[in-house]
Amino acid sequence: MSNLEDPRVLLALERTLLAWNRSSLALIAFGFLIEKSTLLIHLIDPVRYHDKIVFNRWLGVLVMVLGLIVSILSVIQYRTALKSLTPLEMIEGYRTNLAIVLGYFTILSAIMLIISFWI
Repeated sequence: MSNLEDPRVLLALERTLLAWNRSSLALIAFGFLIEKSTLLIHLIDPVRYHDKIVFNRWLGVLVMVLGLIVSILSVIQYRTALKSLTPLEMIEGYRTNLAIVLGYFTILSAIMLIISFWI
């Protein structure tokens, strides 16, 4: 619960959510890069590097799942913090759901990428 009674608190919450969203996007992209790096190894010698290909594939998926979890938790944390703000800390007419929609888009993208590795 904040007692600052300043609308900048809302904007700070939104900036924090967007920073976590960037971090989760970076994790998802890095996991995708790790997983796709197995394509080059597969072209070189799939039999010799089979264990490395399997390891990189699972490592990439795990990093993407970590990004997915970070994104989900950041949206939950933002929504919880929004509920604790007083009316004086809210900006009249300001849409607080836009950052949440972006978080949901990140979550959906991560889920679709993870599923695409098994299709």
